[in-house]
Amino acid sequence: MIQEFIAERRPRWERLESLLKRGRGHRLRLPAAEIEELGRLYRQATSDLAVARRDFPSDRLTRYLEQLVGRAHPAVYRGEPADWTSVARFFGRDLPATFRASGHYTLAAFGLFVLPFLLAYTAAYLSPTTARLIVGSPVFVEQVERGQSWLEIGRATRPLVASFVMTNNIQVAFLAVAGGVLFGIGTVYVLIGNGLSIGATAGLASASGLGGALGDFVTAHGGVELSVIFIAGGAGLRLGHALLVPGLASRRQALTEAAQESARLLFGCVPLLVIAGLIEGFVSPSALPTWAKVGIGLGTTALMYGYLLLAGADWRGQPQSRGASVGR
Repeated sequence: MIQEFIAERRPRWERLESLLKRGRGHRLRLPAAEIEELGRLYRQATSDLAVARRDFPSDRLTRYLEQLVGRAHPAVYRGEPADWTSVARFFGRDLPATFRASGHYTLAAFGLFVLPFLLAYTAAYLSPTTARLIVGSPVFVEQVERGQSWLEIGRATRPLVASFVMTNNIQVAFLAVAGGVLFGIGTVYVLIGNGLSIGATAGLASASGLGGALGDFVTAHGGVELSVIFIAGGAGLRLGHALLVPGLASRRQALTEAAQESARLLFGCVPLLVIAGLIEGFVSPSALPTWAKVGIGLGTTALMYGYLLLAGADWRGQPQSRGASVGR
């Protein structure tokens, strides 16, 4: 049994040893793709160690895995002093790599927002009474029903609006991430709640003849703003998943690892939300033609996803490595 266990897992242990040697004990000395691989191999080695401690507690394999995991842990989690070089590495490699590694959580967050949005939009479009229940502001609903727009923002107040929007969106992102410590329930609540509220508002506006005005207003900033909320929601779901399904690692260890990744995503969301807030405060209420706002919205969203999907990516194939012998 132990020989089968070793034979199946030895290649990835050797690969982990090779990455540790190449990175000289620190992940930031590796290309972005190998940083992702290092984290994945470390998690797998941690799970293998848990199995070895349970099934082969006296075998030298267990001691080998303890040493391997002990060497890998600081390489994965050790930070560096906050200087311009580390900041550049964070935004140039760590943040995009973390986004790519957590893409399935971001997609899940997208679904938890979009489905309630569509349901609330349809319900509010068909029934103002439903809109009152969801939005929770009868005065606002009556104003929209009369066709009175709430989207006109004077030049003098735009800086205040931009500041308010930034602060509010950062708070929503923080709540979406922090809600993950409640086994993901808080994150799900934030995503569904925002989907219902925004969907009901959009449906009511469309039914009242303000759909075009709302579309003109949100098109410049909506792509970036909502995408960042999905990213933050995905980070919260990552925390919740680690608590609910820690795997062979301890729940504390799984949560620590997930918290590292989620904090990285939350920190990276802040400048994106600042950009979205500036656009919403100054560009969205401006007299620019709709086609220009559409161009700004598509352009900024494309740049954001291009950066997150491509920055720091290593497109070279990963060679198979030859490492130290195991369990021989």
